[in-house]
Amino acid sequence: MLSNILFDLDGTLTDPKDGITRCIQFSLDQLGADHRTSAALTWCIGPPLRGSFSKLLSTADDGILDAALGHYRKRFTEVGMYENAAYPGVVPMLQRIQAAGFRVFLATSKPRVYAEQILNHFDLSRFFHGIYGSHLDGRLSEKEDLLDHIIKSEHLVSEQTLIVGDRSYDIVGGKKHGMLTAAVTYGYGTHDEITAAKPDFIFQSPDEVAAFVASEGVAKMNI
Repeated sequence: MLSNILFDLDGTLTDPKDGITRCIQFSLDQLGADHRTSAALTWCIGPPLRGSFSKLLSTADDGILDAALGHYRKRFTEVGMYENAAYPGVVPMLQRIQAAGFRVFLATSKPRVYAEQILNHFDLSRFFHGIYGSHLDGRLSEKEDLLDHIIKSEHLVSEQTLIVGDRSYDIVGGKKHGMLTAAVTYGYGTHDEITAAKPDFIFQSPDEVAAFVASEGVAKMNI
């Protein structure tokens, strides 16, 4: 019986492409690295940024990666986090899920301090029982670690929990902890990535997510 819904943020609830890619470009420019187009950086939306910068800069040097993150965060806190938009249908989806009586949590690899500001900016915080993200020092940036933290903090039963995200990290992390998993196709995970992750469900839109969860709610009330 489904009781809890965990949502990823970037690529699932909001489209952060402009903000994230422009901040990465700014950081690379500050470091004198080769410029990348926005389209060439969409793969960076979702996974922990430190790992993305490591690939972009072909380095594991902590000093360089700390500098890259510092430049990124400077622009992100000033303007980047607001170069963003909630996907059409997200608010009605969350309203419907809330009305069905589910507990809803945010589970993002983005630092929690930024995630809270973004949800507040789009007036989405009201739909969540808890907002979970990583620490600025990198702790809980891996989705498996974050989900473990949420399960323990909220005393969730994994078998009664569904995680919804757009990247393989969400699906693999959810499966690791015995959760039901759902991938959305309107975000930044490719068809091949989503297929390879083998989610339990695939949804084409927020409306499809809402319809499925609402049907589970009806089933729960009829038990």
